[in-house]
Amino acid sequence: MQNCSLYLLKTILIFTELQINSMTEESDAKKLIAAATAARQHAYCRYSEFRVGAAVMTEDRTIIGGCNVENASFPVGICAERTAIVKAVSEGHKSIIACAVIGWSDVPQKVIPDTCLTPCGMCRQALKEFDKDMTIYCAAKDGSYETVTLAELLPRSFASKNLNV
Repeated sequence: MQNCSLYLLKTILIFTELQINSMTEESDAKKLIAAATAARQHAYCRYSEFRVGAAVMTEDRTIIGGCNVENASFPVGICAERTAIVKAVSEGHKSIIACAVIGWSDVPQKVIPDTCLTPCGMCRQALKEFDKDMTIYCAAKDGSYETVTLAELLPRSFASKNLNV
């Protein structure tokens, strides 16, 4: 009887831990998406008129937002995700555990159906530098989001291991 009670107690503890982790992940997602949405408002996008916001969560759970900044010389522009990464690193953070990205155009004729935005290839590679399998929240204007891992978005990626570092 004691073994059965101990098994039941362990099962309850594991289930409770899973529920807490799930609630924490959902809370993290909502906080990151809210920060990304707020950062989106500062986007400088006079060429594409497509505002993008991103937010990263560091290992100590600090949330840092960034937005896209375009330039007439297109390669000089920077995506929202990389802006958030640069801000995090410049503030002393070296480990990023999660990222949220959201974007859409405010120009009616450029509006696309609500779709969850994913990081571009360059941003995926930039994120890879800080965590090989971080959680990415890809959000849409309507509030919906998809949770994916960086490994899913960037399989067989180039990393420090390829440089023997």
